[in-house]
Amino acid sequence: MTKKTAGYVKMLWSCPRCATRNPGPQKFCNGCGGPQPADVPFEQAPEEKLLTDAAEIARAKAGPDVHCPFCSGRNPATAKFCGVCGGDLSSGKARDAGKVAGAFRSAPAAPVTCARCGTSNPGSSLKCSNCGASLAPAVAPPVAAAPAAPARPASRPPVVLILILAGLCGLAALAALLFASRKTEVIGEVNSIAWERSVAVEALREVDREAWQDEVPAGADLGACREEYRYTSQDPVANSTEVCGTPYTLDTGSGYGEVVQDCVYEVYDDLCSYTAEEWTVVDTLVSNGAAGLPSWPSLSLAANERQGEQAESYTVVFQTDDRRYTYTPSSASEFTTFSIGSRWILEISGFGSISSLQPAP
Repeated sequence: MTKKTAGYVKMLWSCPRCATRNPGPQKFCNGCGGPQPADVPFEQAPEEKLLTDAAEIARAKAGPDVHCPFCSGRNPATAKFCGVCGGDLSSGKARDAGKVAGAFRSAPAAPVTCARCGTSNPGSSLKCSNCGASLAPAVAPPVAAAPAAPARPASRPPVVLILILAGLCGLAALAALLFASRKTEVIGEVNSIAWERSVAVEALREVDREAWQDEVPAGADLGACREEYRYTSQDPVANSTEVCGTPYTLDTGSGYGEVVQDCVYEVYDDLCSYTAEEWTVVDTLVSNGAAGLPSWPSLSLAANERQGEQAESYTVVFQTDDRRYTYTPSSASEFTTFSIGSRWILEISGFGSISSLQPAP
C-alpha cells in the first residue's frame, strides 16, 4: 500500500495552565505566555486547510521538534543548540510523531459560542472576536459523587455446581469415546453383490472460452477483447487506476500535521473470448452386474476420439440374524473374495458400520 501525501496543516495545543488553545507551530501560550511542556500533545484543528506557504511546508517536513535536556525549551528539528538557554541539543528528546490525529477535516467547523460574552465565532477561531477570551471547549464541572453503596459481591455459581457440571461433561466425553471404540462381532452371510465400471469417451470439439489475453492457448482463434479489472497492486504499474482511501492527518511532532491517503492500484487487462479445440467427454460407457467378475465396457473409438477417465465401484450386502450391513470393497481384487452365501465374521463399530471382517471358519 502506498502512502500518498496530500499536504500539510497546522495543528493546535492546549495550555495546561490557562486552557488557551494555541497554533501548533507556536512555542509559547498566547494566554499566559508559558512554554509548551514536552508532555502536552498536539491536537487536530476543528477545521483544517492545506498550507500553501513554502516556508511553513518546509518546517512541517523538517521532522519532530526537540525539547532541550537542560531547560525543556522546544526547538525545531534542525537546531543544534537551544534557542532558550543555548544548551547542546544532541541529547534532547524529540517529540512523538506519526500518530493518527483523525480524518482530514476539510469542511467548515460549526460556530463556537464564547462562554464569557455569548458571541458566536467561526469554528476555526481560537479567541473570541468580541472579548478576546479563549474559545477552549468548555469543561463540565465535576459532579459530587453520591455516597457509594456497599459493594455487593459478584454472584458466583457454587463451587459444588461447577464441579458437578465439569464431571458431567467429562463423563459425556468418556461415554462418547467408549461408544465409538465399542466393537461387537456378528456372523454375516453375503446376501448380494454389485459392481459397476465406466469409461468416458472423449473427442476433439470446438469450445468457446474466456481468458486473459496472455493466457489464451496457442493456436486458439481469438475473439473480442474487453478491458476488465484483474488484480490489485500495492505499487503503481502499467494500466492501473489509483484508488485512495479517506485522507487523514498524522502528527509530525512539529506543530504541523501531514495529510495522507493510503492508496492501492487496480490493474486492468484485456479479457478475451476465444475458440479452441479441447478433448471433451461425448459419451460414457457403463457395464455392471450382480454376479461374476467385473469387466470394463468395450470401446470402439473413432479416429478423433480417445479413452477418458475410468471409474469403478463395488458393493457387498451382508445379512445377519437381525439386520443388513453394506460394505464397500476398496478394489476389484478384494471384491472377488466375496460370493453369494459365503459367511464372514463382521466387526461392528459403536456407530453401526463394519470396521473389519474375515471369513468365518
